[in-house]
Amino acid sequence: MIIQQSSFSVHKDVTWLSINPIASSHDFMKYATKQPPQHLTLFNFQRSQYFFLLLCSSLLGNPAFAGQTSEQKHMEKELRCLALNVYFEARGEKAEGQLAVALVTMNRMKSRHYPNSVCGVVWQKRQFSWTHDGKSDRPTDMRAWKLARKIARVTYQGYNRLSAHSRKALDLTKGALHFYAPNLASPYWAEVHSVTRVIGRHVFLTGRS
Repeated sequence: MIIQQSSFSVHKDVTWLSINPIASSHDFMKYATKQPPQHLTLFNFQRSQYFFLLLCSSLLGNPAFAGQTSEQKHMEKELRCLALNVYFEARGEKAEGQLAVALVTMNRMKSRHYPNSVCGVVWQKRQFSWTHDGKSDRPTDMRAWKLARKIARVTYQGYNRLSAHSRKALDLTKGALHFYAPNLASPYWAEVHSVTRVIGRHVFLTGRS
């Protein structure tokens, strides 16, 4: 009975956040970070809903920092690296697919086997094809670039505010550290990893963590 009451409360609050037009990303993160991991896992079948609600609320806009500190400048640099990875790896995907690529990037940053910064992960030698294809790294599709930046910001801020247990419960890639597009390549390393999900045109896989 207690579990049922808890699950109803979680569902009720999430529903309110999804339909309330003035609910901000701050409101949502304040709500989500207070939830015990076991409450969040009650909605594993909707594990992307939390991040999507946060994304939707953030689309109202995030003003740029005025008089940036060195810490804020570092964050903006990290956000650009993440946005570039989302843009070049997944701009043809729906928002869920782009969010999944952002999460893989963040999962790598938290893994001891990869660099401990977003830019370090993105620019690690020969990890993401767009970083060494000889083409320009400057976005040209401004509409897609704007969405990539939104997704990068909400993923970066949300990921770093949640506990490890909550991140695990909310991660729609189920902790993936790799992904590839079967219609473009059949990487040898895919055979030694386990598939966690298929989202859009990408297959997501686990790996050393």
